Amino acid sequence: MTSATTMTTALPAEQRAALMRLAREVAFAAGTRLFEEGGRADRFWIVRTGTVALDLRVPGRRPAVIETLGHSELIGWSWHFPPYRWQLGAAATSPVRAYEFDAGSVRALCAEDPAFGRAIACWVGRVVAQRLHASRIRLLDLYAPYGSGSLV
Repeated sequence: MTSATTMTTALPAEQRAALMRLAREVAFAAGTRLFEEGGRADRFWIVRTGTVALDLRVPGRRPAVIETLGHSELIGWSWHFPPYRWQLGAAATSPVRAYEFDAGSVRALCAEDPAFGRAIACWVGRVVAQRLHASRIRLLDLYAPYGSGSLV
């Protein structure tokens, strides 16, 4: 993931401080599933330490790891868009310490404070675009016939 999508570079200091006031520290052991594709997206996390793999169900195959996230990266964007269902799955690949956020509280602050809401929407939008691109590249790597097309 590019640094443009990490919390520390994507959010202005004022909005980052407002978001962090809603944070709760959590930890996950390696191998812990944070969420499953299709489940209710009622929270999200920002990685402090460790790594989390995002995966995608592929019919007839094992889930494909799309991307691995680390320090200061957003785990989960589905909480921001109705119907609030996870579009990917996620599992800790090492011990993880993270900040956890209640999605409803963050959405309420977005509605209450337009500058905060815009900053969050722009950040989450960049993350969605990056994850879509990573998903496409990974699925082409795994399943497309050799020489089947250009990424451009």
